[in-house]
Amino acid sequence: MSTNDSVYEALKKSKEPMKAGEISELTGIEKKEVDKAIKQLKQEDKITSPKRCYYSVNE
Repeated sequence: MSTNDSVYEALKKSKEPMKAGEISELTGIEKKEVDKAIKQLKQEDKITSPKRCYYSVNE
């Protein structure tokens, strides 16, 4: 599973928006890599940021 997929799945399973650091702890992926995945997923319009520094899956 790619980093993007792992980050997306973690956000999908979460009921609340999550910070990059929380995603990193949950997945075991370095925060720097999580940040890259978040940027990519936002460009693909798969995730959104309901408030600053928090991310959730587009429904």
